[in-house]
Amino acid sequence: MKHKLLKDVSKKKTSGSNGILIEKSTRSKSKAKLKGAFSLVELNNDTFESIGPHMLKRYQRKDLSGRSKDTVVNGKQNGGQETVHEGNPKSCEHEYGSYCLWSTEHREVMKDAIVKRLKDQLFIARAHYPSIAKIKQRERFTRELKQSIQEHERMLSDTITDADLPTVFAKKLEKMEHTIERAKSCEVGCSNVERKLRQLLDITEDEAYFHTRQSAILYHLGVQTMPKTHHCLNMRLTLEYFKSRSIRTDQQNRQKLESPAFQHYVIFSRNVLAVSTTINSTVLNCQDSGSIVFHLFTDAQNFYAMKHWFERNSYSEATVHVTNIEDHLKLPKHAEMQQLLPSEEFRVTIRNYSEPSLRQMKTEYISVFGHSHFLLPDLLPGLNRVVVLDDDLIVQKDLSSLWNLNMDGKVIGAVQFCGVKLGQLRSYISEHSFNSDACVWLSGLNVIELEKWRDLHVTSLYDQSLQKLQKESLPSKRLKTLPVSMLAFQDLIYPLEDSWVLSGLGHDYGISKDHIEKAATLHYNGVMKPWLDLGIHNYKSYWRKYMTTGEMFMRECNIH
Repeated sequence: MKHKLLKDVSKKKTSGSNGILIEKSTRSKSKAKLKGAFSLVELNNDTFESIGPHMLKRYQRKDLSGRSKDTVVNGKQNGGQETVHEGNPKSCEHEYGSYCLWSTEHREVMKDAIVKRLKDQLFIARAHYPSIAKIKQRERFTRELKQSIQEHERMLSDTITDADLPTVFAKKLEKMEHTIERAKSCEVGCSNVERKLRQLLDITEDEAYFHTRQSAILYHLGVQTMPKTHHCLNMRLTLEYFKSRSIRTDQQNRQKLESPAFQHYVIFSRNVLAVSTTINSTVLNCQDSGSIVFHLFTDAQNFYAMKHWFERNSYSEATVHVTNIEDHLKLPKHAEMQQLLPSEEFRVTIRNYSEPSLRQMKTEYISVFGHSHFLLPDLLPGLNRVVVLDDDLIVQKDLSSLWNLNMDGKVIGAVQFCGVKLGQLRSYISEHSFNSDACVWLSGLNVIELEKWRDLHVTSLYDQSLQKLQKESLPSKRLKTLPVSMLAFQDLIYPLEDSWVLSGLGHDYGISKDHIEKAATLHYNGVMKPWLDLGIHNYKSYWRKYMTTGEMFMRECNIH
């Protein structure tokens, strides 16, 4: 797992007017429920270019596809909306959030229109063949139909798009069209053809359901597991660490690490590339890099890779200290936290009954402190104020003014997100007293007053709440993070201005360029992280701007 594990906190339907509903993808009628389905993002397709112009012209002239290239083709919509054609947009503008409107805005040129037409012909021919084969004195036509079916099967066996088709596809397509017309003219029982069509339809539905479930699983793996290239980088760095003969010592930086006079940033991460990009963006946008100290906490598996990376790469005059957090977790009082548990993200779906029916449901991502964050007073005993950064955060402006921030006796400074209220999380924090109208707070960029933290014994209160939840039937430690982390700082949060953090770059496609450029930091919360192939393309450039370049191991591991 190379970054924060996504949690779907919506495991049940809550009571009350502001409930959270589980995000599920279900199949109609008798099909089983599909768990963990995600919305798959279609990439824009270019028009197919490898088909010769004469074939394309012939295809368009005869209209062999049975539909225009501008036709939006897809399945079911809310309320049984019809397929939308250009020039006949129906009432899409009045149906915000409907598939009808979405398909009009995201119309794409089909790269497999001819292939689909060939498959349709094969489908119809197979349906008629059993009935034709039973007719006497039609043996010759039966052989011709069987031959055409076999030719189509061979042609489509290795074909995905129109560009893969052989040059003779047009003749075979036209031949099959005439063959189907002859088959339809034969006197056959309609019930036999209908029965065969229904059989083929059931098989196709089963295949579609299988591929839908498979795509959801693959998407889940794509956003939750470490890419092969990143795994390669970790392995190469770890191997090189033990091969290196350099003398490693942190004694020269010991004074910086423990001196409150410096600006101390804390990051919990397992991802070398992500955390180095966050550090690089912070250093490049600061006024005095010599006053910055980064405390990077990772686990034993990634410790040596992190250590060697920051020995090989320097970040101006900033100091980067890598620590294996598991060395601290061996203490008896931290026996339950035997691994690195950084910030956690939860996907929640909110129903707002005050909105129109098509806009009531809204999905948000909430990022909160993980269990490891509550060890900060023990991990950094000599420090008073630190700024905690997530490894999916990019800094665009100088953060030094945070060190002069007057927090009015509060423990944590955080940007509040009022799109979700604590009352909407009632089913998960019902055992505690809280203000239902209070906004949730987000991790990503947080100012921590460690001295105040110690005085109020926040970690002890957190442990008590955690022990209380041990008796409940929550499936994992990480899921307990949501209620406990949210309420640990109740009445102890100093609200930062919204301009400090712009969230949603890991799931929201609608963020404008102006908002991005004005924000002090960019938080890629959501499943589509910028270092993944599944990341949102329009936002990747802001992250790649600060990515380390020219590193030998990155070239060898094919990381671009």
